[in-house]
Amino acid sequence: MSIKEREFGHTDDGTPVELYTLTNKRGIVAKIMTYGAILTELDVPDRHGNFADIVLGFNNLDQYLKGHPFFGAIAGRYANRIAKGQFSLDGETYHLPINNGPNSLHGGLKGFDKAVWKAEPVEGDDGPSLILTLFSPDGDQGYPGNLHVTVTYTLSDDDSLKIDYTATTDKDTVVNMTNHSYFNLAGEGSGSINDHLLTINADQYTPVDATQIPTGELADVKGTPFDFTKATDIGLRIDMIPPGYDHNYVLYSQNGTLAIAARVKDPKSGRVMEVWTTQPGVQLYTGNHLDGTLSGISGRPYQKHDALCLETQHFPDSPNHSNFPTTELKPGEKYHQETVFKFRAE
Repeated sequence: MSIKEREFGHTDDGTPVELYTLTNKRGIVAKIMTYGAILTELDVPDRHGNFADIVLGFNNLDQYLKGHPFFGAIAGRYANRIAKGQFSLDGETYHLPINNGPNSLHGGLKGFDKAVWKAEPVEGDDGPSLILTLFSPDGDQGYPGNLHVTVTYTLSDDDSLKIDYTATTDKDTVVNMTNHSYFNLAGEGSGSINDHLLTINADQYTPVDATQIPTGELADVKGTPFDFTKATDIGLRIDMIPPGYDHNYVLYSQNGTLAIAARVKDPKSGRVMEVWTTQPGVQLYTGNHLDGTLSGISGRPYQKHDALCLETQHFPDSPNHSNFPTTELKPGEKYHQETVFKFRAE
């Protein structure tokens, strides 16, 4: 078990960025940098004990600074979309940056994914941890309230990566954070994930309009291409919903307790990932906009459907849907969510 730190570069304004390497007792490695609190690399073994990096990412800061589709980043203040970049709270309407069609996505033009976080490494009983903190001032990207955020990554010796999120505010606001890692259990740069077997513990999802905003309906997945209640090849029905999956699922567990949300298996390597979360939803995204222009650590270009994201979250556009689980946070309350990625091979 160890934690190593090194300088990873500087942002355009000269702010230094550090990269931390966490290693557990079994040799699993997670690399996290302070820019965007990004998980840049995650090395786990296959059924034969061979390690591969299973998340898309780069080995240098410059590529992240040039722009990327949220590889491994912490998205916030509000992960996913808010319709037309506005919501009302306490009788006041707040306006957010428009950065995804007519909507606001993942916190705006400069969300948490583009901030430099403060880091504190900790070697605990369960394994090495990295505690990342960020202050988001009142009015940041249009959101109300001074927000103090902590995100803790823990690489446990039971081969799980735990992400713990907390936040407090001094003014009524909305918060919805997630990790936006792109997974390919065969290894990053190894090609399509269409043969990965996926199970999602949800029999409903939130249908969307043409701009990916929920209609407000909770629809049954049975008899549709969205049904992953049983292990199913991701590519089996993906062509039925071009350009691919980018949809929020209503998880069975809605009471805030840690419960399994999804399971993914790569038949070739035998790698299995279980996603456990306290969140009520998970967004399945299949890398629909990867087009070969970005190449990762392997040097191989990332193409459409070369990875999948399972973004644990509250539902998209929740501030504008009273029937969705609330994302409001008030002074004196603590936002607290937890997601655990558990790994094994079979």
